[in-house]
Amino acid sequence: MARENDGARLANLWDEAKAAGMSEPERLLYRSNLLGSDKRITNYGGGNTSAKVIERDPLTGGDVEVLWVKGSGGDVGTIKLDGFATLYMEKLEALKRLYRGLAYEDEMVGYLPHCTFNLNPRAASIDTPLHAFVPKKHVDHMHPDAIIAIAASQNSRELTQKIFGDEIGWLPWKRPGFELGLWLEKFCRENPNARGVILESHGLFTWGDTAREAYETTVEIINRAIAWLEGEIEGDVFGGAKVPTLPAAERRTVARKLMPVIRGLISADERKLGHFDDSDAVLEFVSSQQLEALAALGTSCPDHFLRTKIRPLVVDFDPAKPDVEATLAGLPAALEAYRQDYTAYYTRCRRDNSPDMRDPNAVVYLVPGVGMITFAKDKATARISGEFYVNAINVMRGASSVSTYVGLAEQEAFDIEYWLLEEAKLQRMPKAKPLAGRIAFITGGAGGIGKATAHRLLSEGACVMIADIDRAALDTAEAELASRYGKDVVRAVAMNVTDEALVIESFEKTLSEFGGLDILVSNAGLASSAAIEDTSLDLWNRNISILATGYFLVAREAFRVFRTQKAGGNIVFVASKNGLAASPGASAYCTAKAAEIHLARCLALEGASAQIRVNTVNPDAVLRGSKIWSGEWKEQRAAAYKTDDLEAHYRERSMLKLSVFPEDIAEAIYFLASDMSAKSTGNIINVDAGNQQSFTR
Repeated sequence: MARENDGARLANLWDEAKAAGMSEPERLLYRSNLLGSDKRITNYGGGNTSAKVIERDPLTGGDVEVLWVKGSGGDVGTIKLDGFATLYMEKLEALKRLYRGLAYEDEMVGYLPHCTFNLNPRAASIDTPLHAFVPKKHVDHMHPDAIIAIAASQNSRELTQKIFGDEIGWLPWKRPGFELGLWLEKFCRENPNARGVILESHGLFTWGDTAREAYETTVEIINRAIAWLEGEIEGDVFGGAKVPTLPAAERRTVARKLMPVIRGLISADERKLGHFDDSDAVLEFVSSQQLEALAALGTSCPDHFLRTKIRPLVVDFDPAKPDVEATLAGLPAALEAYRQDYTAYYTRCRRDNSPDMRDPNAVVYLVPGVGMITFAKDKATARISGEFYVNAINVMRGASSVSTYVGLAEQEAFDIEYWLLEEAKLQRMPKAKPLAGRIAFITGGAGGIGKATAHRLLSEGACVMIADIDRAALDTAEAELASRYGKDVVRAVAMNVTDEALVIESFEKTLSEFGGLDILVSNAGLASSAAIEDTSLDLWNRNISILATGYFLVAREAFRVFRTQKAGGNIVFVASKNGLAASPGASAYCTAKAAEIHLARCLALEGASAQIRVNTVNPDAVLRGSKIWSGEWKEQRAAAYKTDDLEAHYRERSMLKLSVFPEDIAEAIYFLASDMSAKSTGNIINVDAGNQQSFTR
């Protein structure tokens, strides 16, 4: 844990005026959201809450006691009322008669649906018996770092007694399930005055007669643990510093060099998304004397372990003598050694009915003096896995400072990771979207075509970095996209495609934020119209600079990343019908667009051997939502064609008599960016509603 002070205490956020008018289920929801709002209490998806409520039975009309408990896979911080499972307490009690003992406890999960109250479709979790059999109305089960630091100490029972006396009990490690529920019931019956219990290597159970009492007990007990650790931890932790911590800018530089290489090495079967964390807690750990020894022990709490694997990989890097190239050269062997070690762990611990071995690559990568990198199948999971390992670091910090830290025994860890019930949950997960694990960079991302493309790629599971020179439009687009798809998957960077330094910096930011790159959509543009004798050198150069040089600069950076990852890549140029079919009064624009198309063909030749595909979409007359059609360009084109209704003119000019919209262009870009076009490179798709002059030959 970070060194505590009064400001680090948990605040009592209960507002009785707000809670007074709530129903019992609503107070459970209120309590849950309060507890889940602070990661010192529990992390995303961790812990659960419950309340035993008197409800009217829809069949008999009589009053029955119903357990409301967080449903499977939910998160207490963001849960809504429909996230709770509801079960008849009478039927849950009846399950005790069916229980055949520890060897058969997993079969009890299959009986839980038979206990469902009011046809609630929310699946009950494995923790349901733990809440049902505690003879208290309101029960909280949390994973606070301060408590787990005590629970994961070698002498955790003695420490629990020393800190809490008889108020808080202690139970030895037991995997969550029916048997642990019976243990908790027995403890409560034998210790009627206890306010809670610490589970060895796991977490905290607390309870109360009211929702408020349960909440305030949870906060009080955690604060007492924080205060006790604060008083006990003095001087250096983790044995003190072993290596220096690099300055922030240098840490980012090292991380963005490592991430695409690691990503390429671990994405053979499934593309991964990365997350970088160089918070104070992480830096203290990765720069310490005890890094290797503690990292090898793995985590203790099951929730931590499930997200972070058996142990992290400590990257061979010396910040005192930084040699990133040497570290990069050693990564293939280091990752292969980790995979072999994981395979040996699986072989040692597997049981006759264990599921097949899953991805043997590490999730957590600890870089001395730099920070922590995490990789997972999506950005949110990568971030959350990192957060869970920070929890584990906090636990190790506390436990190793007041006692000896004890990780979860290897066989127990395996039995949780390859638990058949956990496997069944994984099998129920929805099928991954077509662009899951892909990272896209879109220039001109705040405009009509760019933003429509971002929507299209995000809807198919990609992470997206939008780049645009218009900061205000960029901020608006980022907020719009994040509100719809989530903050994890959207980033934005202000960038002028003609500024080489800014282009390089923007791609580096993409690597730091997501870990790599898979798709470049080069879409930045402008439009100009002038007779040749009225075309200034400045206008000519501006067209060439943005539409040719700008496309070269971003493509070059994308190629560099693709070659570093060694996992292929995909570039889509958004050119124009004008690159193939000349238009009057637009020589600078048409010439630049033709150069863009030919550049794409050249790059298709260069990239093919590395599985880098380069294709082009040629729009025409996309007026709606496009910034280039605002102001003079629209007026100039209308004057050139002698019309007051330019959109109608373009529609009638087309062979199909249809208008072309940004979403139409985005659809073509998605096709070329996806595996649907996996065998296409160097191609052009015209999205112009039909124009004979722009037919490719």
